Parts: sequence; structure tokens; C-alpha cells
Amino acid sequence: MKQFFSFVTKEFLHIWRDKRTMFILLGMPVFQIIIFGFALTNEVKNSKIAVLDQSKDAASVSLIQELDASRYFDVQQNLTSYKEIETAFRKGKIKLAVVLPNQFDEDLQHINKASVQLIADASDPNVASTLTNYATAVIMDFQNRITSNKKLPYSINVETRMLYNPQLKGAYNFVPGVMAMVLLLVCTMMTAITIVREKEMGTMEVMLVSPMKPQMVVFSKAVPYLMLSAVNIASILLLSVFVLEVPINGSLTLLVAESLLFTLVALSLGLLISTITDSQQAAMFIALVGMFLPTVMLSGFMFPIENMPLPLRTFSNIVPAKWYYIIVRSVMIKGLGIMGVWKETLVLVGMLLFFLTVAVKRFKIRLQ
Repeated sequence: MKQFFSFVTKEFLHIWRDKRTMFILLGMPVFQIIIFGFALTNEVKNSKIAVLDQSKDAASVSLIQELDASRYFDVQQNLTSYKEIETAFRKGKIKLAVVLPNQFDEDLQHINKASVQLIADASDPNVASTLTNYATAVIMDFQNRITSNKKLPYSINVETRMLYNPQLKGAYNFVPGVMAMVLLLVCTMMTAITIVREKEMGTMEVMLVSPMKPQMVVFSKAVPYLMLSAVNIASILLLSVFVLEVPINGSLTLLVAESLLFTLVALSLGLLISTITDSQQAAMFIALVGMFLPTVMLSGFMFPIENMPLPLRTFSNIVPAKWYYIIVRSVMIKGLGIMGVWKETLVLVGMLLFFLTVAVKRFKIRLQ
């Protein structure tokens, strides 16, 4: 164990002397979390919604049919009580709930006005705002249609509630995305490069003749990046809370534990990349291109996954950042506990075991 810590200390000193590496490890997360002050706005289609129809008359049924017929919405659930709305949101089954009050048609016919309540999941403010705008447009079209041949002035008042993010701050969306992107890219790229660099310089063979097992030598080079990643996690969370005013509504311990788990996944992925490359350029290309594009495009951070074709939606399931993004948004923004993210946690644990197993086996083959 003393030899193991000696190797870890050696790697720490190597990182400390390389100022460019220190900037990438510690400066890039802070830089990105500050400059990502906006989120891209995208068209939302086929969003899953729920309907609580307390009236069940001709007008309410017709309005629900128009919402379902729109290319923007897909009615997934017909609820029976207000309690079911929160349950549906917590399970992640819907992004919008439409509530129609009692005597909807009767209010239109007798007092010429009725109310419709829209409840949106504002943990993603851009999607929530877009969905409520689309729903409002559909309701207004419905109103115009039923009043076209009427002399009495009908009106429908739309009441909107934004759960989890009432002020629709973009930081609520990009902070979890930046955490996933930074941790994955930094940990994967730096771990892959540092091992390949030893191969290129011919010093890996010298390290492997030490009394330690080859796998322990490799793991000792990953430990410093795990500890530095913990610093990154702390800096991002501090900036998020005190600078961007993004609250941590769930358990801080759970959030940090999930972040460390994702960091281990990224480090193991970096070890795997190092086994299939023989140059720093190749390792960097795979880490940047192979990790950056899927993280940005297929994690749900910038572009809604449900808008994508089926092959891309299927492929997104093997992107680690997708599952971590869901976890951070659920714990940090929605305030869910481990029972709300246990499936995503198991997926990350499975990825960690898979990457480590393959990486270790390939190192054994290389070192024989």
C-alpha cells in the first residue's frame, strides 16, 4: 500500500508541474459554468402530457381531443385527482398536466367563460415555457372555433403553474448539463492521455517492473484525477448555489455520491480508451470527439431526446452523461431521493463495472 501511495504522490506532482493540465482540470469547469448563461431553444414535439378532466362534458372532451391531435402533445394519462399529478411528474412520465374544472361546458354556455389550468415541469424551463405556449395556442384556437358562430362573447382563462422552477431560470437546466459534460470530458480525456503518455515516453515499462501489480499501477494514476474531480464538483455546486442561485432541493450527500459515481465511470472509460490507443493524439481525438458530441447531442442537455429518430433515442441509452444528467436534475432541482433515481444509478454502476472489467482484461493482455 505504501508503494501505491508513492505512485499516487508521483502523479500528483506530475500534474502540479504541468500548468496546462491544471488549467484544464480546475479552470475549465469554472469557466464553462460561468459562460453557459443561456440555453438553446428548440421546438418540442410529441411531449407526453396528462389530463385531469373534472367535467367530462362535450366541450372538455373536444378540447382534450384537439390537444391530443396536435403534433406537439401526446396524451398519456387521464387522471382522476390532483394527487396523481405530482406522482406523474415525479415518475418523469409527463411534462405537462392540463386540468379542466367542473362544469366546463356549462360555464361556457351560461357565463361565457371557463378556466383551464396548465401545470408544467419547469426543471427544464425552455421546454416548460414552450409547452405552455403551445397548449395556450391550441386552447385559443379551440375558443375561436366555438365562438365563430356565437353572438355571446365566450372566453377561456388559462392559469399556468411552473413546478420546480417558477422563475424559468435557464441555470436550472444548464448546470446539470455542464456538470455531466465537464466531469466526463475532463476525467476521460486526462486519464486516457496520462497513461498513453507513459507508453510514448517508454516509462510505462519501468513502472510495471515495480513490485506492484500492473492494474494497481494504472489505478494509482487515476486516483489523483478522482480527487481533483471532487474539487470540480465542489466548485460547480458552490458557483451554482451562490452565484447562479440554483438551489439544491434534494440531499447534498446523495448528489455528491452520484457525482463521484459518475466520475468513476468517466475514469474507467478513460482507462479503456488508453488500452486501445498508442498515441496521445489518438486518445485525445477519441475522448473529445467520441465523448463530447454524444454528451452534447444525446444527453438531453441541449436537445430533447424525444424529438430524435428512434435509432438516436436508442443510442442515447449508452451515453453515460444522459443518466447522470437525469440524476442531477432529479436530485438537485426536483428534490427527489434515491428511490427516484435508483434506476439511473444502477445503469451507471453497470457501466462502471463493464468499463473496468474490459479495461483490466485488455491491460492483462497487453502486459503479458
